[in-house]
Amino acid sequence: MIERKNTTWFLIIAFLFSWILFLVPLAFGDMEPITKQLVYQGFWAIAMWGPGIAAIIVTLFVAKKPFSSLRLNTLGNKRYYLWAWLLPIVLTVIGGLFTLAFGVAKLDLNFTMLNTAMESAAGGGEIPVRLIVLIQIVSAFTLAPLINVIFALGEELGWRGYLLPQLLPMGQWKAVLLSGLIWGVWHAPVIVQGHNYPGYPILGVFMMIVFCMLLGAIISWMYLNTRSPWVAALAHGSVNAVAGLPVLFLAPGFDMAMGGTLAAPTAWIAMILFIAWLVWTRRFPVNDQIEETGKGTGEPEAKTI
Repeated sequence: MIERKNTTWFLIIAFLFSWILFLVPLAFGDMEPITKQLVYQGFWAIAMWGPGIAAIIVTLFVAKKPFSSLRLNTLGNKRYYLWAWLLPIVLTVIGGLFTLAFGVAKLDLNFTMLNTAMESAAGGGEIPVRLIVLIQIVSAFTLAPLINVIFALGEELGWRGYLLPQLLPMGQWKAVLLSGLIWGVWHAPVIVQGHNYPGYPILGVFMMIVFCMLLGAIISWMYLNTRSPWVAALAHGSVNAVAGLPVLFLAPGFDMAMGGTLAAPTAWIAMILFIAWLVWTRRFPVNDQIEETGKGTGEPEAKTI
């Protein structure tokens, strides 16, 4: 049975904390573009911890359960961490290829957009643009996912670590889709401000919901196989690191809401195909009888969830 009181309090705290921080930058008025970007990124990064803070508060003070029930001391089956790290890269590349295949954008190996941005920055024109591209790719594939875990854990401790298990009495599919829908709605204030789907403040909210339901299903699959918020945080961190990389290789002037990023419809196809593969191979829904690998120790431990 779903614990309605606990779930309701979780949603109230998560949305209230994050939405206030999402909207606070609007009160700063006119700012220099660079300052504005830093202010928005700072507040939005803190806002990512809204669901995690809500999960901790509700667990300790509403449900009166031990902190360990959030399973931060659990790693689970290690092979899913490879999925978490590498799958977002593969999905992003496929999404970029679909962007080109459907004619949403054209390939630009002269990196015109990046060249223009570098020329407008102080001393930027002196750095070879191909070196910048290489550094961004290497960073996105290696260090960036780990750094992003710091903030992604704030979301995943809430969405997958707390909300998804709360909804599981509904059944796996319903729980996964509903948690993804809620995750998408939670993004509404930043989408209205032009994030992810520039030029589509209203339609973009619904597009974000679809994206979150698809990505949420994939991350939920990893979580359900480990019962660890860490694998979800790594997957989320990897997504944030690589989602916009295809834009570097595309000619300017295309509709970024429709292609070029993992959040765009051209990449939804890749996610749908992967989810279909999980279902076809009977990997999803996840069997309740799963095998975990230790609680941070690496020791095998069979458990019934």
